[in-house]
Amino acid sequence: MVIVLGIDPGLANTGYGVVARDGTRLMALDGGVIETHPKLALERRLASIAAGVRELLDEHECDAMALEQLYFGQNAHSAFAVGQARGVTMLAAGERAIPCSSYTPQQVKSAVCGNGRADKEQVARMVQTLLALPEMPGSDHATDALAVGVCHLNGTPLNDAVAKAVQLAGSRA
Repeated sequence: MVIVLGIDPGLANTGYGVVARDGTRLMALDGGVIETHPKLALERRLASIAAGVRELLDEHECDAMALEQLYFGQNAHSAFAVGQARGVTMLAAGERAIPCSSYTPQQVKSAVCGNGRADKEQVARMVQTLLALPEMPGSDHATDALAVGVCHLNGTPLNDAVAKAVQLAGSRA
């Protein structure tokens, strides 16, 4: 079984979704949001996010972390805050030598829905279906994080095959 911690980074709300693949079956092991209070100092908020991610990585014995890449049009302040939250999640994984992969929102939507322009409702319904959840996740952040985990697990067999092919080609040269 392969276990992935999917992350939808944010300073106020960092969504997480723990997704596993057992053979061809995908399943959700956990999902939710790490919330930080806006009145706390930035360093305390970041410490809280890092501690929450460390706890999840340890509790679920994750094999990998998958994060959504940043996409911000005009709001540089928001981009910096999300980038800092993303950084501390990657630090928590790095401390445990857990590999991290990043996916654009379009890659995630395409992997989950077959359409890189799917709306949030479509993504939520497909996450519910793919993971056989009795109901949709309660938070968009948790849904997005579960979707990122599904995206990673759906790409893992292909990535493994490509890596083996490259390794085999290199050994023949």
